[in-house]
Amino acid sequence: MNAVMQSVRVPAAGAMLDADVTVPDEPQGAVLFAHGSGSSRHSPRNRYVAGELQTAGFATVLADLLTEREERLDLMTGEFRFDIGILSARVVELADWLREYEPVMDLCIGLFGASTGAAAALVAASARPDAVRAVVSRGGRPDLAEKSLETVRQPTLLIVGSLDKEVIELNREAMRRIPGETLLELVPGATHLFEEPGALERVARLAREWFQRHLPP
Repeated sequence: MNAVMQSVRVPAAGAMLDADVTVPDEPQGAVLFAHGSGSSRHSPRNRYVAGELQTAGFATVLADLLTEREERLDLMTGEFRFDIGILSARVVELADWLREYEPVMDLCIGLFGASTGAAAALVAASARPDAVRAVVSRGGRPDLAEKSLETVRQPTLLIVGSLDKEVIELNREAMRRIPGETLLELVPGATHLFEEPGALERVARLAREWFQRHLPP
């Protein structure tokens, strides 16, 4: 696969955020990642999924949702990890930036959210129905999107480990509130972080197929 990789800084909701952008030849769509609590654009799980999407022809954007200072503060206090207002505002502005970023400006946008990042992705999807065309959640907390769930009309895939019992119930409740097409996929034998053999590979395959189906080139 031939691809152009670039590290950029993006102004978003009162911060300058670092992001890694990878654009393969003839991209089929662009997928923006929203990481979860205590994570960053360096998350090995998200980077693995991003690599699989790149191989399938999708541009990917792995962005920090917190600045370095905010990350250090969050490690000590947990102040930002459940602040869905800040996180979602930054996902919204990153999506807006993508629409102006020349290498991908004509592509449909998908969002891939993990843990609390899934809630931020769903709020952003609700806020940008014309820009965001599909959403995938990995081990997500869609319940934290609260009232925004009721206006998410984009096709939404919820991926949860079959052993992550509490999160399964939270996702089932979210499904009942999302009016758009919604599918819950349970990865057999997987826990919250999908660390079991083959679990993350299954996540990547499900995400790839969902975006191939719902992000028209």
